[in-house]
Parts: sequence; structure tokens; C-alpha cells
Amino acid sequence: MKILITGAGGFIGQFLAREFLKDPSNQLVLTDIVNLAVPKGSLNPQNAKLVKADLSQDQSVITKDLSAVYLFHGIMSSGSESNFDLGLRVNLFTTLRILEAIRQVAPGIRVIYASSEAVYGRPYPEIITEDIIPTPEGSYGAQKLMCEVLINDMTRKGFIDGLSLRLPTISVRPGSPTAAATSFVSGIIREPVQGKECVVPIKDRSFPSWVCSPKTLIVNLIHALALPSDALPSHKRAINAPGLLVTIQDMMDALAKVCGEDKLLHIKEVEDPELGKILHSFAWKFNNKLALSLGFRPDTSFENAVRDYVEFLEFEKNPS
Repeated sequence: MKILITGAGGFIGQFLAREFLKDPSNQLVLTDIVNLAVPKGSLNPQNAKLVKADLSQDQSVITKDLSAVYLFHGIMSSGSESNFDLGLRVNLFTTLRILEAIRQVAPGIRVIYASSEAVYGRPYPEIITEDIIPTPEGSYGAQKLMCEVLINDMTRKGFIDGLSLRLPTISVRPGSPTAAATSFVSGIIREPVQGKECVVPIKDRSFPSWVCSPKTLIVNLIHALALPSDALPSHKRAINAPGLLVTIQDMMDALAKVCGEDKLLHIKEVEDPELGKILHSFAWKFNNKLALSLGFRPDTSFENAVRDYVEFLEFEKNPS
């Protein structure tokens, strides 16, 4: 297969590319607005083509021989909220241009769009499923929802074969802190493990988050590629990807159990009203019956996510 991954400089794109490159029959096109490298430790690195491009201006990476596209480019939640014009340009307008290029150049191919639980807004029902009408409270969620609607319609028309995966907060996310309001959900593990301070913007340790580990996310993204086109109605292509409910206390307990009580000394709790406003707008009570019925996989525990991250750090030191 020949697969295009946008936003491929991010950790999701890098993890997914490394997994796809295990199969020598796969050809990848990795594109981002920043300089790229083939993921460290990849098998068959010669099968990855790296393209630095501004997809809002240049859609030449869309070619007629593509088999599938993963859309990961974007401006995160707090970044979209603080800079409306940038979020609109990257999250909405660029996605629309890419989808139109696919329609013109490579119609009918599978398109997997990384949407978000941020499409939901208060008041929440007791349990959230895909039957609940999304009413986003932030610009990020609104932009994601608009792209979802177009993907639904373009799939109904046969222009693409689209799926929108509404992703939970991914933890433990490697790398540096991001412009996501939920960045601390990874930082609460990532920074202390490396002897760095993490500032948690909410003092309430019972605050809940709906999370998914990177390892499980990659399994589900690959599963989405093989999902039969008729598994969902052609006009309803959004799926709430499986998640795991954890509180700040749960995350701290997992950190202490896996990495030692001393790591908790690197956590600083400081109430941030602006970030808190965004964080409290996110949903956290989901029933993933649709995703599970389609074969998507759930995480089993947050402790395993912490162990996965520790293993990732060891891999980074010696990827061979």
C-alpha cells in the first residue's frame, strides 16, 4: 500500500510510520510543515518519502497512486482557542483543501481523520455515545466537527471512504509539552520520569480524564484502515475511539507504583483558571460500544501506559 500521513512530524505520525514500515510492501509519504526524519529504529526506511510542505498552499503530495491518507496535522486545543485565525487556517481550511484534492486526484480512497472528544460540550448526558449530538464549547472542537461533517458528506457521495476517529487524550505522549490544554495528562508522567517539573493546572485530584495509550492508539489506527466500508452508514462515519477513565490521583498513583514515590516530588499543582475552563468542558463518561463492536481495542490500565513510556525511553536510548 502507498499511505500518506500528514502532520507526520508529530509523535502519532512517527509511531504509526514506524509500525507501517515493518512491512516491506508498504510505501509511505510523510509530510509536515517542519523538517522530517524517518522514525528512529524503523525497518525499511528506504520506503518512506519525506516531504516538507505547507498543505494549505501545496497539495502535490496527493497523487493518484495513493491507497490511504491519515490526517494528523493540526493546532491543538489551547492553541486553537488563543489564536482563532491560526486554528481555522490549519484545522479547517487546510483539511478542506486536502479533502478536495483527494476528491479530484485519488477519489474513493480510505481517509482516516484524527478528530477529538472535544466535539462534545456541556451539558453532558450520563453516558456519551455517538448518538449524542456534538455541541463543542471550544474552537478546536468546532473545527474538528466541521471537518467530520464534510467527511460524512464526501463519503456519502463516494468521493472518499472516510472515517473520523474521535480520539481521547493520548497519554503518555513522548516529546515536549504541547499547546493542548490536556498536555499535563502526559506531563504528569513524562516530566517526573525525566527528573523535570510538571505543573498540573487543576488542584482537584479527583478531576477525571478520558485517555488512551500511544500503543493502543496505533493498534486502533491500523485497524481503522482495514475496517470494511459498509461497517458504518455512509453518512455517519464518526467513531468514539476507546478510552480509559483516570483521575489525577490515579495518574499519580501509577507513577509512584511504576517509577517510585520520589517522582511525585516533581509534580506541582497550581490552579489555572483559563486552562481549567477548557479542561472542564471536556467529556469523560463514554460508552465505546460502537468501537468495540467494530473490533477496536481498549486499554486495560493506566499503569501499563506508564510502563510503555518507560520502555519507550529505553528504546530511544538504543533503538537497534
